[in-house]
Amino acid sequence: MYTATQRSMKFVDISMDLHNHKSSAVQKLALTQIGLIFLLFSVIDSANYKKSSNYTFAKSSANMSINPVVISSSVKQTATVIFLHGLGDSGNGWAEAMTQIRQPYMKVICPSASPMPVSLNQGFRMPSWFDLFTLDESGPEDENGIKEAAKLVHSLIDREIETSNVPSSRIALGGFSQGGALALYSAFTYNKPLAGVMALSCWIPLHKTFPAAALSNKDMPIIQCHGDCDPIVPLKWGQLTASILKSFAKHTELKTYRGLMHSSSDMELKDLKKFLETVLPPV
Repeated sequence: MYTATQRSMKFVDISMDLHNHKSSAVQKLALTQIGLIFLLFSVIDSANYKKSSNYTFAKSSANMSINPVVISSSVKQTATVIFLHGLGDSGNGWAEAMTQIRQPYMKVICPSASPMPVSLNQGFRMPSWFDLFTLDESGPEDENGIKEAAKLVHSLIDREIETSNVPSSRIALGGFSQGGALALYSAFTYNKPLAGVMALSCWIPLHKTFPAAALSNKDMPIIQCHGDCDPIVPLKWGQLTASILKSFAKHTELKTYRGLMHSSSDMELKDLKKFLETVLPPV
């Protein structure tokens, strides 16, 4: 099933497992976000990706390398989910998982980040929402890049409101790793109410600027999901994020998954499906 490839110790490991379980849930392994510099090899899954017949590709913007994957609702659309991938991935990487957890009245948008040099990877170019400088949680962050990426997310929300006639309160954000970090930051800096945020295996960027940086959406539900064996974004980062969020956000929950590494699982997807059903009920 797998092929192993040796990587130079200069680079952060980037690995992905798109593996179908018996329950048909997609498990994503290690699209590294801030990861193991001295890891000697990565595992790349060569399994074919199953495309659903209702996947379409929206018109791209200057800030996207690949047209976003759009999964249309199968009945009248009354809600939207925007999900952001992790470092080195694309919108395709999470489309199947989102199809499994969304309700028929939900449209899903999975945009893709443009390739850019990543400082943590010695300037190697890869899809990334913003630059990463260090593995140190107290180290410098790409403040300008994070804020520009958040503007992109805000523009996606605004476009969805305009074109689909769905109010912001019926739009939920989500993301994995770097994408989850961006989803959190984008939600708190957006000027309209959102339905909620799914923050998977991630952290809150520019954490020292909070709670002052939280301009809105302090009442929205947030679900954090984190594996307790994550070697890339350690659980302590998720716990630190949870502590920061609880200082100003009213409805936050951190769920941990025993034995889970920097990936997703069937149990996590079940929790996300339940979360979406709660924050975006049928109308």
